[in-house]
Formats: sequence, structure tokens, C-alpha cells
Amino acid sequence: NLLLKDKKMLKRIMILILVIFIFSCSKENNNLPSYVKIDQVNLLSSPNFGENTENITDVWFYVDDNLQGVYEIPVQFPILNDGIQNIRIKAGVKANGIASTRTQYPFYNSYVDTIELNQNQSISISPDFTYNDSYQAIIEDFESAGTIIDSTLNSEIDFSIISNNQNHYALVKLDTPNINFEASTQNLILPQQGAPVYLEIDYKCSAEFLVGMYVNYPQSVEIKDLIWVTSKQDWNKIYINLTQAVSESIGALSFKVFINMRRNDPSISEEMSLDNVKILY
Repeated sequence: NLLLKDKKMLKRIMILILVIFIFSCSKENNNLPSYVKIDQVNLLSSPNFGENTENITDVWFYVDDNLQGVYEIPVQFPILNDGIQNIRIKAGVKANGIASTRTQYPFYNSYVDTIELNQNQSISISPDFTYNDSYQAIIEDFESAGTIIDSTLNSEIDFSIISNNQNHYALVKLDTPNINFEASTQNLILPQQGAPVYLEIDYKCSAEFLVGMYVNYPQSVEIKDLIWVTSKQDWNKIYINLTQAVSESIGALSFKVFINMRRNDPSISEEMSLDNVKILY
């Protein structure tokens, strides 16, 4: 009798384990994630905002306006939601070219779409971003006869306009005996009180260069050195955040953004190319 009871108890335990296993597998299958894959993004510009060059590095992914995560592209990531979903994707950049300052770029519109997610399946998205028309842009692409950027009194040389496959850009050559190049924008009236202000530059250069601002007060001019941009052999784009520098300059009448490059080694010549300079606000 004891043996029979032990067998019955063992059978009940085995059945209980089997039920728990089946329930666990069923629950696990119901929670299989869907996947979203983003290999590239596109920027669709307009004449008001110049060329569509971009350096979007990240996407901020929302489902029903709830942030799911921030991802460096290209990327494939899991989502527990399934079925028809309303998504929003915001473009992220490295402010001032620094990886630790990744941020949503305020001048791009969000990409909004409705997608269908299926468990354990991947959907590919290539979001299109556009500039937000509620902002303004001051653009220098070196395509017109005149420029809004000129060399300053601190500069020993001027830049040249180079034509390359129907595109024009500015070229700076620092050779002996010249040491210093500097160019600045015209006087700019920019919004303060924390309103976003950014500078976009397409560039390549053999030496680092300084980006700063001349802040024009009624009785004086303040020089603000903002960031040093490292050298790049190939064309690169940088987004420089001017918001704080502008907003903290209380009482300023206008601003000039300047770019300065020096030749520190007298035995070495330096070069810098600039294009698609944009100030957005």
C-alpha cells in the first residue's frame, strides 16, 4: 500500500511539473518580442534650409508617444508591443561633435508612421526627416556671387571659392609666412531666453579650428571661444549648440559667429574646406 501511495504521489508530482512547464512555455511564447530594424535615415531638405547634408547618428523611438529607447544607427532592437502601433522617431545628433552630448535635434521634424508589429519578426524602417518650417536658417553654401561670411581683421589671408562638380565650397590655405586665418558672419540678431540656436558646418581640415562668437554690446564687444573642432581628412558635418552662449549674453545687440585656424608648426602648411554653413534659430 505504501508503495502504491508513493507511485500515485510521484505521478501527481510529474503531472504538476508538466503543467507548470506547459504554462511556462505558453506564457513565454506570448511574450516574444517584435523587432524594428533601422539601417539608414534620410534628410529631405527644402530651399529655405539649403542642402540636405546630415550627420544623424541616433534615433529616439517612441510608441504611442512613450519613449522605447535611444539607439545608434544602424540598429535592430526588440519591442514587446505587437499589432498595429503608432510610432514616432526623432533624429539624434552629437551636439558639438561629442558622443556624450547626444541629443534630439530640435530643427528636424519627427518621422511619424503606423506600422504592424508581429512577434518574433523584424520590420525595416528608413525614416525621412525634414527641417521644421517654424524655424529660420541663415545659409552660406558659397554658390552665389557674394557671401555672408568674410575674413576678419585678425586674418592674414582670405578664403577661395572652389568649384567641384557643380558644387562650390570655401578653401583656406595657410602657407608660409601666414599664421592665422579667421572669418566671421555678418551681424546676426538671434533669439535668447533659451530658444534653440545651432550652427551647422560641413568641413574637412588638416588642423583643428576654433568656433566662437563676437557678442556686440552697446559699448563693447565680448569674444567667446566655444569649441575646438578636431581635424578630419574627409568631409564631415558638425552641429554646434550656440543656445547657451546666445541666451546668457543678456543685453547684447547682435552676434557674429567666427571660425579661426592657426598654423602652429612653421614647417607645415594647413588647409581647411567649408561648405553648407547654416545658423538655425
